Amino acid sequence: MNIKEVVPFLSVSSMEQSIRFYIDGLGFAIRIKWEPEGKLRWCWLTLGGASLMLQESSNQTPPTPGGINLTFMCDDAIALYHQYRALGASEPEVGNGLWVTKVTDPDGYRLFFESPTDVAEETKLSEIASA
Repeated sequence: MNIKEVVPFLSVSSMEQSIRFYIDGLGFAIRIKWEPEGKLRWCWLTLGGASLMLQESSNQTPPTPGGINLTFMCDDAIALYHQYRALGASEPEVGNGLWVTKVTDPDGYRLFFESPTDVAEETKLSEIASA
């Protein structure tokens, strides 16, 4: 097969703010970058087997997420919840047989981190953590 992967391309309002969120906050690393005149304008980020691209919007109107959600399948969404709590991660809840925690980036894009579980649907982490 000629197609290897799909990499979401997000238009962001502030590259500086987005880099802090994705690299410093979530732990992504820059794989490739474009820095004309020494200023970061575009980059390809990776975290494990996931990738995305960021580019600062060049016009005056801020980017609109427009219903875009990014879902990252992972081994332990609960561990990521604890790691990303300072970024506003939502309490993990079971949906479709998966623990799901959500983080919203500075431009309003919703990032879901999900991992398989056999816990009952709609169970919240706090319901079993206190048991």
